[in-house]
Amino acid sequence: MVQATPFLLVLFLVLGAHSLSAKKVLSSAEFPALQCSLTGRWVNDLGSNMTIKNLFANDFTGTYYTAVSATGKIEPSPLLGSQHPPNERNQPTFGFTVHWTFANSITVFTGQCFVEDNGREVLKTMWLLRSHVDKSGDDWKATTVGTNVFTRL
Repeated sequence: MVQATPFLLVLFLVLGAHSLSAKKVLSSAEFPALQCSLTGRWVNDLGSNMTIKNLFANDFTGTYYTAVSATGKIEPSPLLGSQHPPNERNQPTFGFTVHWTFANSITVFTGQCFVEDNGREVLKTMWLLRSHVDKSGDDWKATTVGTNVFTRL
């Protein structure tokens, strides 16, 4: 037993030093204090950006600036939304509407705010864009659907 003690001591020190030098990747379960907050500036995978501000209770307002448009004209457009109160993981679901100021259309987004394993906040969304058509026979082409992922600026 006496001869094994120095060996075990050295083994313990080597293993302990190795664990101190290794970088640990934290899981989202280890970020209980981090809350995914919708307020702030966001950019999506297409380069569009939005600013969410004026969070009052569970409702919010902001501005959306799209990087893509069927028209040649692009202007900042108002957004109005609501979030479900954050749950125990602080990753709320939400929805908002963008009333495009430069086109006769409206887009509704729905999604969830996530804190990823590296601590980064992302918004995973799905949207419906409704464009104006002149007659009900053209209704089939009036709505498009897509997804976007937003990251904080």
